Amino acid sequence: MCKHGSGNARRKSGCALRVVEVALVLVRRSGQKLEERVEAAIERASQLRDRAVDRVQRQAGAVAVLEPKRDITSVHEGAFLDESQTINKRVARHAPNILGPLAPTLVSLADITEAAARIAARVRRTPLLDVETGHGTLWLKCENLQSMGAFKLRGATNMLARLTPAQRSAGVITYSSGNHGLAVAAAARTCGARAVIVVPETIVAVKLDAIRRAGGEVIAAGTTLLDRLHRAEAEASARGLTMVPPFDHEWIIAGAGSIGLEIIEQLPDVGTVFVPLGGGGLASGVATALKLTRPAVRVVGVEPAGAPKIAASFAAGHPVTLARTASIADGLLAVRPGDLTFAHLRRYLDAVVHVEEDAIAAAVRWLFSAAHLVAEPSGAVSVAAALARSGDEGGPTAAVVSGGNVDPERFVRCLTGPQEP
Repeated sequence: MCKHGSGNARRKSGCALRVVEVALVLVRRSGQKLEERVEAAIERASQLRDRAVDRVQRQAGAVAVLEPKRDITSVHEGAFLDESQTINKRVARHAPNILGPLAPTLVSLADITEAAARIAARVRRTPLLDVETGHGTLWLKCENLQSMGAFKLRGATNMLARLTPAQRSAGVITYSSGNHGLAVAAAARTCGARAVIVVPETIVAVKLDAIRRAGGEVIAAGTTLLDRLHRAEAEASARGLTMVPPFDHEWIIAGAGSIGLEIIEQLPDVGTVFVPLGGGGLASGVATALKLTRPAVRVVGVEPAGAPKIAASFAAGHPVTLARTASIADGLLAVRPGDLTFAHLRRYLDAVVHVEEDAIAAAVRWLFSAAHLVAEPSGAVSVAAALARSGDEGGPTAAVVSGGNVDPERFVRCLTGPQEP
């Protein structure tokens, strides 16, 4: 598997050229035409990225737009966990640093539909692509084709839109392993706000460079979520900034939930949806939208075997903090779910499965070769789990490809074979 550690984040830019050269040699030796496949992936992305599409089906290399939009009407709510069931208050809720205490209820379908309408002009409606796997069709929800390369833009845009003009004028801050920070920087630039992003010292270069290009001020702090959280809290207090948390806030969850609404609209008979699990914001939103719209849909959360915080929390009956996490899926290395995300996941998630490093890398390769898509390992864990299924049960299967901001060296390593995290 691809190695995850501080060394990768500190590679100099010249390494990228050497990596590409090595990749081309390796691929030529195996008889593959990497250049042509990369060009095909880029061309495919350029064709799809700016389209407001519903269901997209590949037929003999062609792309056809199918399935009109459908209205979502029902609304439900659920109760929030009792405060006594939470632990590690340093991570819990983040309320003192955001906008006051969180409401003691789960996100509703109305919250998600309102968020979807609120962000529609600034966030791409990503395509749902069908790809044959050898034992059925797998539908891919391509959030890697978002304008900044990941689903995180949905939650960040929704939250920035809901801040007061004074809060936006003062600026925002977040702590992130990469994609959320990039999303906040991009959303802030769109609305004319300044953004400070606290990142781990091990952040991959492609995400760091993208955050800076989006206008974000970058501060590196430690290697864990708590390291980043504590530094962000200190900066927010000293500079009067509003915190935009990565996952544990109802506005973030509601924004991510718009993905679930789109899946239902694009594939009304969907039977199972696989979703990556990090801190739980994506899966919370998607599962809530799906279950409150089509209760029979099975929603499966997928986390790396080296970062099983959701499974551990389910087993304990409350959010728990892992001593450490390790995986090539660097965006899924949170050591603990949020209290609010845990409440959503426990209510709406049907199952949690783990995927090993080899399977994650194999999913990255499969997405590139079979679907002509570039995905980061964190975005491919859902596909890894979906590919391991024996067949479709109860309807078509979909997987959320949550992001495509992959470090070139890590991507090449995933393409050329299994390695350690």
